[in-house]
Amino acid sequence: MSVLRLLTSGESHGPALTAILEGLPAGMRVDLVAVNAHLARRQQGYGRGKRQQIERDTVEVLSGVRYGRTLPGPVTLVVRNRDFDNWKSRMSAAPVESEATPIVCPRPGHADLAGYQKHELGDIRDILERSSARSTAALVAAGSLCMQLLEAIGVGIVSHVRAIGGVEAGGLETDDLPSLREAIEASPVRCHDEAAGKAMVAAIDAAREAGDTVGGVFEVVALGCPPGWGSPSQWDLRLDARLARAVMSIQAVKGVEIGAGFEGAARRGSELHDEIRCTASGGLTRTSNNAGGIEGGISNGEPIVVRAAMKPLPTLRNRLSSVDVVTRSEVPAHFERSDICAVPAAAVIGEAMVAFVLAASALETYGGDSMGAFLRNHEATMGALARLGYAGERWSRP
Repeated sequence: MSVLRLLTSGESHGPALTAILEGLPAGMRVDLVAVNAHLARRQQGYGRGKRQQIERDTVEVLSGVRYGRTLPGPVTLVVRNRDFDNWKSRMSAAPVESEATPIVCPRPGHADLAGYQKHELGDIRDILERSSARSTAALVAAGSLCMQLLEAIGVGIVSHVRAIGGVEAGGLETDDLPSLREAIEASPVRCHDEAAGKAMVAAIDAAREAGDTVGGVFEVVALGCPPGWGSPSQWDLRLDARLARAVMSIQAVKGVEIGAGFEGAARRGSELHDEIRCTASGGLTRTSNNAGGIEGGISNGEPIVVRAAMKPLPTLRNRLSSVDVVTRSEVPAHFERSDICAVPAAAVIGEAMVAFVLAASALETYGGDSMGAFLRNHEATMGALARLGYAGERWSRP
């Protein structure tokens, strides 16, 4: 079991979303301004729906932090749902005299029908509230704390959008990401390629006019990760497997790849694998990074590159066909307020999930019940790695 554990709770239109993060070392500095900045980034992006005009996500700390530093216990984070004011009767925890009209027309592409059948429900809202992507606000809040732990040892995480609605961005060198971060964040679709970004906006507009939605591809890159995180000894310890699971858990993500991924499958081995060279100073380096920073389930010191495909969101204004689960008559699917495109937001959530996995791996590698012990163990390991040829650069927080 990982030394870092994360549990979330809450419904889309309930009072709040909660995250409990257990396993952070005591004494870690906590920057709540940074947490709120990541929550704001999750709400942004061209194509988001009206819900984002209601919510102003900020985090509250209920436990685990004192005077800006973590305590030796779980950190409990809460993000309030402002929209709950409009849903108090429909989402009341106590019995009410007149319950809301149940939803009986499941939406294709959601957990509606399978959840209705699995839990023997009378109202599809009972499953759609928890399966909603609104729950990712809690993940981003917790992931932000994981980023802060990683930044303390020189590891930084950035993301960008590679494609939306069939429009693909131009090529990007991984080493360019820090310098391009300002341009990425300024783009309404979080794309470094200005021309492609404009075409992506046009694709979103066209889908909106048609009452439809569009998906896309985002990429998350972790810089400054040293060799040695993860293990090939068991299937569940492999770093790439853990990253794939975490990113695939994001709503609407249907594919995850590391490094060259599926494209690399079409190449010959002589064209794909990253050859090793010795630098003038005696360090060891690679000529490329098609492995995406992971070989044999272990980080190899190169940037870790995770890419994810997000399907078009299945809640459509031009509603798909469905069936009334009570009468079995054919009807249009239920329509719930939704986005036209959420790929830019999904990239921010992807950062959080990658940060959680990498923070857990770092804690497993260096241990330490205190931040001081964690940092000392990391520095000792970095010294050993330097003697073994690792000459990687550390991330500097912008």
